[in-house]
Amino acid sequence: MELFDSLRFKIVRRGIKIVFPEATDARILGAAARLKAEELVEPILLGSEEEITAAANARGITTSSFTIIDPNHYDKWDEMVAAFVERRNGKASKEQAESILKDVNYFGTMLTYMGIADGMVSGAIHSTGDTVRPALQIIKTKPGVSRTSGAMIMVRGRDQEKYVFSDCAINVNPNAQELAEIAVESAKTAELFDIDPKVALMSFSTKGSASASEVDKVVEATKIAKKLAPQYMIDGELQFDASYVPSVAQLKAPHSEVAGQATVFIFPELQSGNIGYKIAQRFGNFEAIGPILQGLNKPVSDLSRGANEEDVYKLAIITAAQTLLD
Repeated sequence: MELFDSLRFKIVRRGIKIVFPEATDARILGAAARLKAEELVEPILLGSEEEITAAANARGITTSSFTIIDPNHYDKWDEMVAAFVERRNGKASKEQAESILKDVNYFGTMLTYMGIADGMVSGAIHSTGDTVRPALQIIKTKPGVSRTSGAMIMVRGRDQEKYVFSDCAINVNPNAQELAEIAVESAKTAELFDIDPKVALMSFSTKGSASASEVDKVVEATKIAKKLAPQYMIDGELQFDASYVPSVAQLKAPHSEVAGQATVFIFPELQSGNIGYKIAQRFGNFEAIGPILQGLNKPVSDLSRGANEEDVYKLAIITAAQTLLD
C-alpha cells in the first residue's frame, strides 16, 4: 500500500527502537525480523534469551542482530524501580514496584518512559487493558490532553481515499473538552498519514437543524477545538452527508470550509464511532487500520489478539512513525 510506503520512507534508517514484550510469539518474531532487515525499526525483545532464541530458531530466524532484554536479569533494574516509584508518586512502594515490573508490559512501558525504547507494541497475547493501563499510568498523556483516544485510518482503492475516524476505541462518552482534544489529536494523526486534515465534528444535526444536549456538546467541542488549534480547518456540528457530500454541504452548510470535503471525522461518542467505521469497512470496502492510540507522550500500540504477522509489522511501522510527531 502507498500509505505504508510513505511511512517506511519517513522511518527508514532512523534507528527507532520499538520494544516487543511478547517476544516468543512467532508473529512478533517474524515481524521483528522483517523490520530489522528492512532497517525500519530496531526491535527490543523482552524475555529469556534462551526461550526467545529457541522460538526464533523454530521459525528459521537468527537473533544475533536483535537486542534482547531479560526483565529477570536487567542491569538497570534498580534504576528502573526507582524511576517507577517516583513516577507513581507515592502510589507504589519499592517492593510493589519490583513485583509490578516483572510484568513485561509494565517493564516495556518503563523502557519507553526512560528513553531506552522509543515506543512499544503489545497485545498479541495480552488484553487491551494489559497493554494500555501501564501506558496511562507511566507515560501518561501529552500536556493539554486529558484522555488518550483511538483513531482508525480508513483506506480504499490504493490510497485514493484516506480518512481518519475517531474516537472508535477508547472513550465511551467524552465531554466537550475531551471531544475537542480528540479532534486536534486526530488532525495530527491525519498529517502523519499524509492526509490534509479537514476536521468535521459529527452529529445528527447540521448547524442548528436539531436541538438537544447531544448537539450542544458537539457545538461546544467545535468552539474549543478551534481555539486549541486555529491552524487546522475544523467545523461542526455536521451530519455525515453534509460533511462528505459537496452537493449536500451546499444546501446544509454553505459557509463551512470543511463541509463536503472533510477528511477527519470525529464521532460524538464511542457507539457511533465504532458502528461508523465498521459500516464503512463492511459496506464500503474500506480497509480499517488501527486503532491508533493518540495523545500519549510516547507511542504505545495495542494489537488484536487475532493479529497476524503482517498486522504486527504494520502497527510497528505506525508506532515508529508516531515518534516523529511533536
